[in-house]
Amino acid sequence: MRRAALRLCALGKGQLTPGRGLTQGPQNPKKQGIFHIHEACSPIHMNHVRDKLREIVGASTNWSSPVCDQFPMAATPHASWMLPSPHLGSGTPYQVPLLICYMHNKSHSAKMSPLSIVTALVDKIDMCKKNLSPEQDIKFSGHVSWVGKTSMEVKMHMFQLYGDEFCPVLDATFVMVARDSENKGPAFVNPLIPENPEEEELFRQGELNKGRRIAFSSTSLLKMAPSAEERTTIHEMFLSTLDPKTISFRSRVLPPNAVWMENSKLKSLEICHPQERNIFNRIFGGFLMRKAYELAWATACSFGGSRPFVVAVDDIMFQKPVEVGSLLFLSSQVCFTQSNYIQVRVHSEVASLRDKTHTTTNVFHFTFISEKEVPLVFPKTYGESMLYLDGQRHFNSMSVPVTLSKDYFLEPKESNTC
Repeated sequence: MRRAALRLCALGKGQLTPGRGLTQGPQNPKKQGIFHIHEACSPIHMNHVRDKLREIVGASTNWSSPVCDQFPMAATPHASWMLPSPHLGSGTPYQVPLLICYMHNKSHSAKMSPLSIVTALVDKIDMCKKNLSPEQDIKFSGHVSWVGKTSMEVKMHMFQLYGDEFCPVLDATFVMVARDSENKGPAFVNPLIPENPEEEELFRQGELNKGRRIAFSSTSLLKMAPSAEERTTIHEMFLSTLDPKTISFRSRVLPPNAVWMENSKLKSLEICHPQERNIFNRIFGGFLMRKAYELAWATACSFGGSRPFVVAVDDIMFQKPVEVGSLLFLSSQVCFTQSNYIQVRVHSEVASLRDKTHTTTNVFHFTFISEKEVPLVFPKTYGESMLYLDGQRHFNSMSVPVTLSKDYFLEPKESNTC
């Protein structure tokens, strides 16, 4: 049995930074066969890295013939967001070890991985800083934190240089699942054995996260009725919109400093071109996340009347892969507000040109904070009321008002400490 191996990016004063727990194996990247980011500093080398990834994963080079049924985010790093400028910060060359889950399940006797590892869920992404500096070094680290029979939880951490110290700017949790080599069914993954108290705590937290995800899914408003407290909330909101001049349930007026939820929508359409594909010839998940984020940001900006800043991203489920050539429809809506916080839901779907139907591919949940207090959002219909409660649940599950540090609002040049 094997333990998880990997730190995703070591960068600093000319030295490699050791990963946080749950690591194993030689620290010499040449012995690990890990790809370095400086190998991809030109188009020729970039293609060479992609070829190496295809050798490990066994992906097709023909984009018109996809070989997997789910989106394989972990296996498909997108070069555009991973390539640094050679003159950023200190300019110290650094490496980015790729494919955390593939390294965990690596077989030394096989050149190509027997597994197809795909992204099932982006559990959460928490921002620790309002802005990132384009002039300071960035460091990533990552490790497998929990393993089930066919799934793995992966923790990712991003740091940026503030003064003389690397400070946290982003934490993310991904859930990956393994499929067999032909992607026709689930496949077992290597177990994970904690060997010290820190690793045991990480593994225990992974178990708790799994239980939380199951509980959250089982109480979904698509499956169960709202709780008594939630029903009371919706009823009180409804009563507060009744016109006091009439005795009628049909006469609705907005309370002061409020907006109807139906007036907080934005939509966009994306044509999925081949250049946005991954090595499995599906549209790269990072592209979908970026487009959803940009639409959500625009929605929050329009709604709040000032520049919003993302605080957290929650519960991104990859329900269906997006094929090259698809028409991707994105619908964004403010579904909950509190003080300066704006909860935005983005629904992603693709259109079938044959039968004119739309199929959901992703649902995104973003939490933004505005520079000033924002209006309350009020639902009109029962469906909008369910969206409101769902947004409230996602907002409360992240405990954003409690964990947000005052340093979040400081510009990089204003803060020299973490």
